[in-house]
Amino acid sequence: MRSFKSKIFNFMIRNGHLFRGQLKKEVFDFNTSIPAFRERCEEGARRFGSAPKDITIKNELIEGTNSEWLIPKGAPSDKLIMYVHGGGYVSGSCNDHRGLISKFAIATGVTNLLYEYRLAPENPFPAAVEDSVKVYKYLLTNGYDSQKIIIAGESAGGGLCLATLLALKQDNIPLPAAAVAISPWTDLTCSSDSYKTKNNVSPAPIDSWAVFSKYYAAENEMTNPLISPLFGDLSGLPPIYINSGVDDELFEDGEKFYLKAKIEGVDIIFKAGEGMLHCYPLLAPMFPEATDAMNEIVSFIKKHLNLSS
Repeated sequence: MRSFKSKIFNFMIRNGHLFRGQLKKEVFDFNTSIPAFRERCEEGARRFGSAPKDITIKNELIEGTNSEWLIPKGAPSDKLIMYVHGGGYVSGSCNDHRGLISKFAIATGVTNLLYEYRLAPENPFPAAVEDSVKVYKYLLTNGYDSQKIIIAGESAGGGLCLATLLALKQDNIPLPAAAVAISPWTDLTCSSDSYKTKNNVSPAPIDSWAVFSKYYAAENEMTNPLISPLFGDLSGLPPIYINSGVDDELFEDGEKFYLKAKIEGVDIIFKAGEGMLHCYPLLAPMFPEATDAMNEIVSFIKKHLNLSS
C-alpha cells in the first residue's frame, strides 16, 4: 500500500500547473520557448535548495565541458560516479542538478562528477554522446580505473547513460563497473503506449517528449542505438540497475530495455515503482517509497564499487 506522504507528494507534482495558476496542463509544440523552459527548470531547482554544507564542490573545465566534482566527506579518492543529468536533451545544468546530486553523493558516499553536455536544439545528436564519451575517456587517462567508475543518470540522462555504454563498447573503450538509470528515456520514437496513456497523469507537459525527441534527433534516425539505446545490441554491457515509476510516460522504456537486456545476457535489475512518477527515487527522503528506492540504488552502487555498507 502506498504511503500517505507519497500520495500527497505525487498529487502536488502531478498538479504543478494548478499551483502555477493554470487550470490545464501545458501543451508543448515547436513554438514553445526552450530558453523559457530551461529557466523554469532552474527556478524549480532553486526551490529544492542548494547543495548540503558537508559536501565539497570543485569546478573544472574538462575538454571544454563545464563540470563539477561533488565530493562528500570521507569519499574514497579512487572511486567515482559519473552522473548524467536529465532534461529531455534540451535543458539541464550543473546548477539545476547540484542540490539533488549532492544528496545522491552523500547517500552513496562516493564523489559524483556532474557535467554539462551540449544541449539541443542548438547542438543535436551526436553532441551529447560525444561529450559523455569525451568526459569518460578523460577520467581513464587521468588515473581512474574503469572498474571503479559507475555511470548513472535520470530521465534523458538515464538514456544517455545507456547510450554512452553502447558508444564505449562500439569504440572498444573499457566499460565501467556498472550503470544506474532512473526513469531512462530509451526509445525516442515515443512508440510505447505509456506516452498516450500516462501523459495526462504525469507532471510532463503534454507532447513534450515528442518535441524533445525531434529537437535531439534532428535529421537522424530515431532508432539509431546511440539515440535510442533500446534498439542497440545490448550484449556485453556491465551490470545495470533500472528504476522506473509505473505512472510515468517513460515506464515502458525502462521495462522494455530491461527485458531485452536480460534476453541478451546482461546482469540487469528492474524495479517498478507502483503509483510512482518520474525519477521518484531522487525525492528521497520526502516519502518512504523514494527512500526505499534510493537505498536499493545505493546498495547496488556499493556492491559494484566494492564499498562496505
